[in-house]
Amino acid sequence: MSSWGSLSFLYGPLLAVIGLGSMILILRWAHSSKKVSLIARPTKPADPNDYGMLVPIAFPDNYAAGEILRIKLQEANIKATLTFTIDGPRILVWPKDENIARQILASR
Repeated sequence: MSSWGSLSFLYGPLLAVIGLGSMILILRWAHSSKKVSLIARPTKPADPNDYGMLVPIAFPDNYAAGEILRIKLQEANIKATLTFTIDGPRILVWPKDENIARQILASR
């Protein structure tokens, strides 16, 4: 016989309530509709015409080549965006920066 004292009959139900409560909290968190994650979701390719006023100036073969071009434009203080379209990656800039950006990329 164990010597847990006169309130030992409460330990079993108390542990069950604590266990059930923690499971409820974990499951509510895991199945919540607010999808905040530490891992970025993969981007979905979009139509090339979905970018408004941005003008495509380069069509790199892959993401790594596009990132190199984007960084080159960024170093020249030109805002550039690397996007994934249905036709492949694209470097996009604002219309006022288009000519300068093309000259910078042509001088590589």
